[in-house]
Amino acid sequence: MYSEDARYLKRRVTGGDVDVHPTEKALVVQYEVEATILGEMGEPMLGERKQCHKIIRLKSLNAHTDITSLARKVVEECRLISPSKLPQVEQLLFYLQNRRKTDGKEQNKPVKPRELTPFEGMEIDEEASINNIEDYVELLYEDIPEKVRGSALILQLARKPDNLEELLQNETALGALARVLREDWKQSVELATTIIYIFFCFSSFSQFHGLLTHYKIGALCMNIIDHELKRYDLWQEELQKKKAAYILAMMKYNPDNQNPKKDYEKSFKKYQGLLIKQEQLLRVALYLLLNLSEDMRTELKMRNKNIVHMLVKTLDRENADLLVLVVSFLKKLSIFLENKNDMAEIDTIEKLAKLVPCEHEDLLNVTLRLLLNLSFDADLRGRMVQAGLLPKLTALLGNEAQKHTVMRILYHISMNDRSKSMFAYTDCIPQLMKMLSECAEERVDTELISFCINLAANKRNAQLMCEGNGMKMLMKRALKLKDPLLMKMIRNISQHDGATKQLFIDYVGDLAAQIGPGEVEEFLIECLGTLANLTIPDLDWELVLKEYNLVPYLKDHLKPGSVEDDLILEVVIMIGTVSMDDSCAAMLAKSGIIPALIELLNAQQEDDEFVCQIIYVFYQMVFHQATRDVIMKQTQAPAYLIDLMHDKNVEIRKVCDNTLDIIAEYDEEWGKKIQSEKFRWHNSQWLEMVENQQTDEADSFLHDSDILGRPDLFYSTDGIIPAEGPVSAEFFRNFHTLNGDLAAQQVYSVSMADDGFGQAAGTPGRPVTAYGYRPDEQFYCGFRPSRQNY
Repeated sequence: MYSEDARYLKRRVTGGDVDVHPTEKALVVQYEVEATILGEMGEPMLGERKQCHKIIRLKSLNAHTDITSLARKVVEECRLISPSKLPQVEQLLFYLQNRRKTDGKEQNKPVKPRELTPFEGMEIDEEASINNIEDYVELLYEDIPEKVRGSALILQLARKPDNLEELLQNETALGALARVLREDWKQSVELATTIIYIFFCFSSFSQFHGLLTHYKIGALCMNIIDHELKRYDLWQEELQKKKAAYILAMMKYNPDNQNPKKDYEKSFKKYQGLLIKQEQLLRVALYLLLNLSEDMRTELKMRNKNIVHMLVKTLDRENADLLVLVVSFLKKLSIFLENKNDMAEIDTIEKLAKLVPCEHEDLLNVTLRLLLNLSFDADLRGRMVQAGLLPKLTALLGNEAQKHTVMRILYHISMNDRSKSMFAYTDCIPQLMKMLSECAEERVDTELISFCINLAANKRNAQLMCEGNGMKMLMKRALKLKDPLLMKMIRNISQHDGATKQLFIDYVGDLAAQIGPGEVEEFLIECLGTLANLTIPDLDWELVLKEYNLVPYLKDHLKPGSVEDDLILEVVIMIGTVSMDDSCAAMLAKSGIIPALIELLNAQQEDDEFVCQIIYVFYQMVFHQATRDVIMKQTQAPAYLIDLMHDKNVEIRKVCDNTLDIIAEYDEEWGKKIQSEKFRWHNSQWLEMVENQQTDEADSFLHDSDILGRPDLFYSTDGIIPAEGPVSAEFFRNFHTLNGDLAAQQVYSVSMADDGFGQAAGTPGRPVTAYGYRPDEQFYCGFRPSRQNY
C-alpha cells in the first residue's frame, strides 16, 4: 500500500546540543534527522527519527588561537549550530584550549599492531559460504594450488568471528589444516601464510587458545620462523656475492661483459619478491604467537625456544608493520628479568637505536616504550649512550606525543654518573630550563624536576643551568611556591665550587629568611642544605646568624626527637659550615650548642652519618680557642673520638685522626692518652703475644713509665715534627693549605691525594651525607660494634 501511494520523501534536520569531545580537540554536535514519507495529497504516511552526531575536529586550535574568530567560523560553516549558540561555542573552545591532559600529561595510547588484512596473492574472486565447508576441506587433499585455494576460502570464513564457533565444531577441517601446515609449509609460502592466518583468527579470542595448543600450532610457528630467518641469511649472503661480483666487474670496466650486472639485478628483483612474501608469513606467525603469549606458561615455553633472539634478529627488516609487531612483542617480554637478560646478551639496543627517530609514529612510540623498560638496567643504559641515543632522545623532547616517555628514559640515563656529563654536549639543558620557566602549574612535573635534580649534580650541567637568568628564575620560583623539589635542584647546584657557588651570595638572605617555624619540613631541609653548601670565604656568617636570629633555632633543633632526623642532620651540617668562622664559633660556644651536640652524639651513636658530621663540627671548632677549651675541658668528646679512631668507617677515622692530632697538640694529658691508644692499636698483636708469655721481663717493659714520654717509639716523623718540640695550630694551618696532613701521611702510610671527598686529606672536606650517595655506592665499610656512651 505504502509503495503504491507514496509520492514524496520529506527530510528534516533539527540541531541539538553542542559539547566537547572527551579526548580530542573537537566539538561534538548532536542533531536529529526525521524522515517522513508523504502520500499523494501530502499527508504523512510513514515517519522515522534518528539521533546522530557530527564531530568537528579543530586541528588548528592551540594556545595562541583567536577563540572569537574560530567560534564564528565554526558557526558559519556548520549549519547544525544555530547562530544564537555562538557564545556557547566560544566557551567550549576556550575550555578545549586550556584543557589539561590527564595527570598533566599527554597519555599515549598503547600501540597495538595493525590488524591483519588479506595479503597479496591471498585474495580470490570466489565468495566462501559456511555451507560449503566440506568442499573446501576436500581441496586440502589435492595438490598445492588446490590446497592454497581451499585454505583461502576457509580463511574468508574464519575472518568473520561469527563463523569461528561453527568451524571449531568441525574437527575434520581443523585437523586437515594442521596436517597440511605441518607437512607442506616448506613447499609454499602462500599456503603456510594462509593456514597460519586461519589459526591467527582463532588466537584473537582467549577461549580458542586451547585449540591451538592441542594442534601444537605455536611450536610449529616458531619452527617456521626459525627456518625463514635462516633462509633470509642465505639470501643475503647470496645477494652480497652477486653484488661483489658486479662491483668487481665495474672496477674492471669491461663494456662487453654485462652478465654480472644482469645477474645482480635479476637476483635483487627475485630477492625483493621473496622478501615480501616472507615478511607476510613472519608477521602473521608472530602475531599469532603474541596472542598466545597471554598465558605466562606459553610465554615461558617460547622463551625456552629462543623467541627473544628470533625477534631481535627480525629488527633488521624495513617493513614498518612487521617492526611494530616485533617491537611490541619485545616490549611485552621485557617486563620479565629473564627476557631482559636475553636482550642484554645480544645487540638489541644497537638495533633499536636505528629506529629512533623514524617517521612511523606508532613504531617510534612502541620503540621508545621498549627502551624505557630496558633503561631500568644500568648496563643497558650505558649501551644506549654508546649507541648514540642520547642526542637522538634529546631532540625528541620537543615532540609533544613522545616527550614524557623520552624524559623518563633520559631520567634513567642521568642516574649513571658517567652519563651526566654527556648531557652538557647536547641541547637538553636549555630545553629543560625553558620547560621550567614556561611551566604554568604550581608544582613542576615530577619527571621534569627529577631529571633536572640528577643533572644538577654535575658541575658543567649546573653551570649551563645558571647561564643567563637561570639561577634567578629557579630561586624566584622555588621561594615563591615553596617547592621542595625545585629547592633540591638548587641545592645540587650549590654544591659545586667556582662561579656557580658565588652566584648564591645574592640569595643568602632570602634562604636564611626561610629558616623558622611554620615552614614545610621538606622545604626547610633543602634550604638548610643549600646554605650549608655555601663555604664561601667572603660570606659573613656572623651577620647572617645575628640578622635572622638563627642560633636559637639551630640549638633547639639539635634535641633528639624534636623533629625528623633528616632536619636535625641538616642543622648539624649547617653548624659545621658556620663554625669555620672564628666569631661564629665563639657565638655558638656561648649559646651552649656544644653540649647539645654531645647529647645528640650519644643519642645517634649508631648512625654513621650523624657521627661523621658531628665529629666534623668538632674538627672545625678545635681550631678556635673559645670552642676548643669547651670541647677539651668541659666534655668527654676526646674520649669518644679516641673510641672512634679505629672505626670501620674510613671517613669517620679520617676526621677523628685529624681532630685528635690538634687536641693532642694543645692538651698534654689528652695527648698521652691518644699516643697510648695509637701505640696499643698499632702493636696489638705484639702486646697480646707478650701478655701471653707472662714473663717478668715483658711485664716490666710494658709498664715502663717513661715509654709514653718517647713518641719516637710509636711513629717516625721523618723531620716533619721535631721529636722534642711542641706543635702549634699555625703548623697545622700551613700544612693544611700546602701539603695536606703530611704527619698523618707518614704515620699511617696512606695515600692522601684524595680522601674520598674530592679534597686533600689534610683538610677534611665536608663529609658526604646520605643525600649525596647513590644506591650503588657503599658508604659503610663494615658493621661496627655498639659504641660506648661518654
